[in-house]
Amino acid sequence: MLLTTTSVEATRAFGAKVASSARPGELYALEGELGTGKTEFVRGFVNEIDAGIVVRSPSFTIVNTYDTVRFPVYHFDFYRLHDASELDEIGFDEYLTGEGVCLIEWGTLFPSVLPPHARLIIFRDTGPHEREIRCNFDLAGTGI
Repeated sequence: MLLTTTSVEATRAFGAKVASSARPGELYALEGELGTGKTEFVRGFVNEIDAGIVVRSPSFTIVNTYDTVRFPVYHFDFYRLHDASELDEIGFDEYLTGEGVCLIEWGTLFPSVLPPHARLIIFRDTGPHEREIRCNFDLAGTGI
């Protein structure tokens, strides 16, 4: 699936559409250069489930947990990690088997830790105010 967005609001709206059909146990690996919309996607995703939650980048904390009304959302950022073994220190495996949804920025840095059911979303800057978003899954019934 391929989508082009031309604003922050459109990127957030795409995150909201993904959230509307998301289920506990799912994992979304978000890939793309800095400034391509990964965190804005997460903001749209989380706010679709529970409006009013403030989403901050977990660049320095590695993971932020948002306790939404439907399920916990675990928002990871692998950017500052040097090795997959660092994920053991935060109990990454427990997040994968928990009752929440994992959203991982820079999610393909350590492909060996991703489960086979991981959903990949790639963000790419294609010009001023334009982003291309490519997914390895379809959103049935959402118009995308």
